[in-house]
Amino acid sequence: MDLQFIGIDPNTGDGESPTVWVDQEKEELVLQGWKPSLQLEAACAEFEVPGHAKGIPDHEAVIRIPARMMPMIREACDVLDRPDIR
Repeated sequence: MDLQFIGIDPNTGDGESPTVWVDQEKEELVLQGWKPSLQLEAACAEFEVPGHAKGIPDHEAVIRIPARMMPMIREACDVLDRPDIR
């Protein structure tokens, strides 16, 4: 696995560490975030998208990432968009 660290929440404190990585081999963003409240997870599970079943599959998860991390997520997208990794 070719995991590249991009950044961690600048407001990280004890037990708070939302993080962004890129898996260049699989061409994926890898995000560590906060677990949602039961209410948020239920709302996401009930959200209906055309052509997609309601619910959250067992192999997927809802996570929360603070908006202040958007620059890191953009950087991770830029890394994946580089032609030299494809």
